[in-house]
Amino acid sequence: MAPNRTLAMAAAVALSALSLAACGSDDGGTDAGGDVTMQFWHNASTGPGKDFWAKTVADFQTANPKVKIKIQQVQNEDLDGKLQTSLNSGSAPDIFLQRGGGKMAAMVEAGQLKDITADISAETKQAVGDAALRTGQVDGKAYSVPVSILPGGFWYSKDLFQKAGITTPPATIDELNTAVTKLKANGTPIALGGKDAWPAAHWYYFFVLRACNQASLDAAAKDKNFSDPCWTKAGEDLKAFADTKPFNDGFLTTSAQQGAGSSAGLVANYKASMELMGAWDPGVIASLTKDTKPMPDLGFFPFPAVPGGQGDPAAIMGGADGYSCSAQAPKECADFLNYILTKDVQEGYYKAFNALPVNKDAQGAVTEEYLKAVLDAYNKAPYVSQWLDTVYGQNVGNALNIGVVNLLAGKGDVAGIIQAVNDAAKKG
Repeated sequence: MAPNRTLAMAAAVALSALSLAACGSDDGGTDAGGDVTMQFWHNASTGPGKDFWAKTVADFQTANPKVKIKIQQVQNEDLDGKLQTSLNSGSAPDIFLQRGGGKMAAMVEAGQLKDITADISAETKQAVGDAALRTGQVDGKAYSVPVSILPGGFWYSKDLFQKAGITTPPATIDELNTAVTKLKANGTPIALGGKDAWPAAHWYYFFVLRACNQASLDAAAKDKNFSDPCWTKAGEDLKAFADTKPFNDGFLTTSAQQGAGSSAGLVANYKASMELMGAWDPGVIASLTKDTKPMPDLGFFPFPAVPGGQGDPAAIMGGADGYSCSAQAPKECADFLNYILTKDVQEGYYKAFNALPVNKDAQGAVTEEYLKAVLDAYNKAPYVSQWLDTVYGQNVGNALNIGVVNLLAGKGDVAGIIQAVNDAAKKG
């Protein structure tokens, strides 16, 4: 859903002038009267997530009466492109969702982000911890703060698994294949929103996580060279799995999160048994059930072990979604970032998104068994890789996404993926 830009002309002119005063002045974003206006972009376009951000902003404004924050909701699939355009044109929002990794590093290199190292409060450091805060750093300097832990894995219906005679979640790829065979008797085993590309690419990413060791992943992030045989093995493993036809009919034209017909909607309405996705999925699924409440039988299990790989079978992949301040944002932007990491706000975030908060005290409020399972897998993981399209930057990430979709569509091969990412890496 595109952000709503319906404003009366006079109001638009006034807001524009105020925004320029807030973002471009030398005194930290204040106008002549000491008031500050900031623009805030997030991707919760519907449901409890949208309501959470509206309340959080309202509460912050009440506590800071000279600060006005204008919210724009941007559909998740549109956010990266719109944000990059606004950053490049010098009209970026003051506060915005940050994916991290190579994408954030590119923004830092372009001088588009505010260094908030000195602005992160002692209370925030204590509540969140160094490990989580490091996800928002480039070369030891902070350019974003995380709001949630978002490791990926399988989200599944315990009822549909039980109906198919599956008593324990698959721990190996052979066990997953067996589960798929059993689940086919009752419908679609695995939902996949291939239309949006990145959900399809997630499958390749996880096979890479099992095929490549941490050193290989780190080396590729540094030199953007994907010639290690493990990258080819991962593609071959994915093709072998996809050839068993585990996905929903029409998965290449199915969206990931929009409506009951999306992959999340298929799981939410028991049209598919499971989906491979990040830890934001429970909230998306809950928004798409018939009563818009969390699935009562939702479960989680990590991506299974794959034989012959160099990666640790307990390694986790995911992200830590955060928020950044654009380079010219006023100092109040950092105040807002500290505020959204306080215990009460983080508990509200968890309840709205069904996602794990980064505030350690707020994690005590987590009651769902599936989120406890995520925390358990996360805490046991020997290392955590961010999403590969995030780690390797936008050019490589886009090439990965397109290459994997072509493979699954029968229009490309594994060698084509490797060639495409190597070509994309040369472009920077």
